[in-house]
Amino acid sequence: MSVLGALLAIPWSVQVFAVGDATFLFAWGLVNTNPPSVTTLFDFLFVYTRGLPAYILAWPLSTLCYAAALASAAVGWRTGREDPRVTAGLLVVGAVAQFRLAWGFSVQPGRTAWPVASVAFLAVAWWGYWPVLRQSVGR
Repeated sequence: MSVLGALLAIPWSVQVFAVGDATFLFAWGLVNTNPPSVTTLFDFLFVYTRGLPAYILAWPLSTLCYAAALASAAVGWRTGREDPRVTAGLLVVGAVAQFRLAWGFSVQPGRTAWPVASVAFLAVAWWGYWPVLRQSVGR
């Protein structure tokens, strides 16, 4: 559960621009280095940006998947009745969505995006849930 919660602290995607600037995208918003600024996910989607490209929608989708995985783990921790297939599946879907987001940013000229959350989500799913899933399949 704590490893799953720690995913809030890491940037989910890091976009590096040819001019040396960077943008760090988190579940809750993004942080730009030049000029130094913070934009929440809500503001990005509903205030500052109109006509978003389709790949941007992977950001709120991955956030929803992560929130649902966190809720699944929390309920499981509280009640002792977690279905690891649900939690792991939500992490995998979130990882795919974050990869799609990073790919969408990377095809823009002068920008490279690194899907940090994709790697982190898959690592947590594998490390935290694969042993349990493997046991349930082997029954």
